[in-house]
Amino acid sequence: MKVALYAGTYVKDKDGAVRSIYQLVSSMIKNGHQVVVWTPDFTPEANASVPVNLTPSVPIPLYPDYKLGFYNAVTERQLDEFAPDIVHISTPDIVGRKFLHYAKRKGLPVGSAYHTDFPSYLSYYRLGFAEPAVWRFLRKFYNACDVTLAPNESVRERLTGKGIERVELWSRGIDKELFDPSRRSAKLRRAWDAEGRTVIIYAGRFVLYKDIEVVMSLYQRFADEGLGDRVRFVMIGSGPEEAQMRARMPEAVFTGYLTGTTLPEAYASGDLFLFPSTTEAFCNVTLEALATGLPAVVSDVGGCQELVERSGGGFVAKAGDVGDFYACCTKLMQDGELFRSMRERGLAFAKDKSWAAVNGKLIDRYLELIAAKARR
Repeated sequence: MKVALYAGTYVKDKDGAVRSIYQLVSSMIKNGHQVVVWTPDFTPEANASVPVNLTPSVPIPLYPDYKLGFYNAVTERQLDEFAPDIVHISTPDIVGRKFLHYAKRKGLPVGSAYHTDFPSYLSYYRLGFAEPAVWRFLRKFYNACDVTLAPNESVRERLTGKGIERVELWSRGIDKELFDPSRRSAKLRRAWDAEGRTVIIYAGRFVLYKDIEVVMSLYQRFADEGLGDRVRFVMIGSGPEEAQMRARMPEAVFTGYLTGTTLPEAYASGDLFLFPSTTEAFCNVTLEALATGLPAVVSDVGGCQELVERSGGGFVAKAGDVGDFYACCTKLMQDGELFRSMRERGLAFAKDKSWAAVNGKLIDRYLELIAAKARR
């Protein structure tokens, strides 16, 4: 099949959503299918596996690391020249809507992935009043698609509860050759000045909607309890709140944005994974942490909790409750047997999450949609 794929960003390893898209494209290519990508945000790579067409764009005002794209006559001509069999939309923005309209005009099936829980971000920017309007737009958008792909059961229930139809599962996988406990590095731990300490890893954007206030408050809680020298917080990532985080977490290690083998090496060199975000759809970073041998402590709101509950690889703490997060972390620090059992359960869970199996099911589903359209 020939797949036209639109993504709001296609910068490799930029976030969990993009890593999932790259893995999907890779699986499609390995299975003999053709893919062309359209995006407003792309960094050219050596040995790129697929053609990438840039759409016109401007930076998003509240989120300058990402871009708002536009659809024009050039985009339309590129689509016509490629003549896709199916359209896959990863971002329901202006361009995504145009891709949807193009597919409808051409009688093509459309699959759309719900990667990011955008409505949950609004309250962090004091825009909660806009949430009903956003859901109205999303409901209209996704109900015009042949299938909407949710990453897990909790998101599928959330979407169907908002009146979105034909919601199916497309889970997420893990590259086990990359994310593996064997990447643990004593040299890296020494560089972090972490010998004899419990290393608490956070990986993600430094933005308010990732609930970084909980991370900063937990750091202070350890200091207030006289345990500051027993732990080392390692913050993987970057974002607009980094200056505030550095000021409030002066003894923490800030690694910057990590890619390639440096990311799994950093995970594996930690001991616990902390991720209090309540706005995750799937929570790729938690699966990555489990696969590298870290028990996870996550929030009871959002997609992370489902991974931890299903795997048994950590604790689910009450959202926003610093005391509960502190209790979960210290319990893992103090109970070696509990730590080891959660670690082993997390590793076993991640072992079965290969991208080949996860994406193979989606590829088969898309072939079914194309065949059904052809029959009609």
